[in-house]
Amino acid sequence: MIKIKDKYLEIPLIQGGMGIGVSMGNLAGHVAACGGMGVISTANAGFACPDFWRNAAEDNLNALREQIAKAKKIAAGAGMIAINAMVATTQWFDAIKTAVECGIDAVISGAGLPLTLPELTKGTQTAAAPIVSSGRAAKVICRTWDKRYGVAPDFVVIEGSKAGGHLGFDREDLLNGTAQTPEEILPDVKAEIAPYEEKYGREIPIFVAGGIYTGEEIAHFTKLGAAGVQMATRFIATHECDASEDFKRILLNAKKEDVLIVQSPVGMPGRALNTPLMQRLAKDGKIPHQSCAGCIKTCKPTETPYCITKALIEAVNGNYEEGLFFCGSEVWRLDKIVHVKELIDELMKDWRANI
Repeated sequence: MIKIKDKYLEIPLIQGGMGIGVSMGNLAGHVAACGGMGVISTANAGFACPDFWRNAAEDNLNALREQIAKAKKIAAGAGMIAINAMVATTQWFDAIKTAVECGIDAVISGAGLPLTLPELTKGTQTAAAPIVSSGRAAKVICRTWDKRYGVAPDFVVIEGSKAGGHLGFDREDLLNGTAQTPEEILPDVKAEIAPYEEKYGREIPIFVAGGIYTGEEIAHFTKLGAAGVQMATRFIATHECDASEDFKRILLNAKKEDVLIVQSPVGMPGRALNTPLMQRLAKDGKIPHQSCAGCIKTCKPTETPYCITKALIEAVNGNYEEGLFFCGSEVWRLDKIVHVKELIDELMKDWRANI
């Protein structure tokens, strides 16, 4: 059992947030029902609304409320329901505020340093957790939260260089294989949070993410001192994953050589499949777009090479030609679609056998 604020995780597993529309209320609810932490992505949660491109801000918040309610109903009080909110998004503040009002159990935030997150969670029952990729980032966040708000993180997620989606590493280090490994980052983060554990009189659990695929690998990190792990890509290959069946099939058919490091309009490198969209970008440098949901703080529509929102919506709907398919480094190992409970039972059986 892992204590997080006033709640407990029965198993050492967080299902990573995947947007747009890949991890929503159905997946998150079923993970929580098994005793883990199910995570809803706040990235353009209202993408399926008919008037999304005209009314994205309102649609996103309404859809987020609906997905949280759906997840809670499925979980029926088991596990924890969380959101993943990217600092880089324009609705970061409003999405978290909405989720907290809905009674979300935790907020996990990365794609930038969530230095002001406690403004939205302090004094509530919602746990606050940053995603970090270095001890230095953990130090900055802990010091800022402590000085400004008198709080420390309720837990921390270390996202390693083998994760999918946006990555907190230098592009060259990712391409050259010189980015720090989770095994190297973990002791640095533990050292940085130790003074705050002492000051606040409680443990700050650490979950490791990025390229973790088996229960044996979960055991590897818990033996190194992590409380557990965050896994995302494996949950794509579940019946309960909110993405389309075509999306799942495309990921299931991926080969090791199909995975590459891409540059996102968010301003960060990421890991995705080498689809026709990526090939056109490599050739032409830019793909014109007509609509804008105003989703990224730094995005300049006239300058951005492509619309990441459109590309991710095309992906979740299964459009191989025009979609951006974020994935972890081990996506090529997916071979069948199972139920969430089957997957978690397998992972936990292997974890217990190796601890």
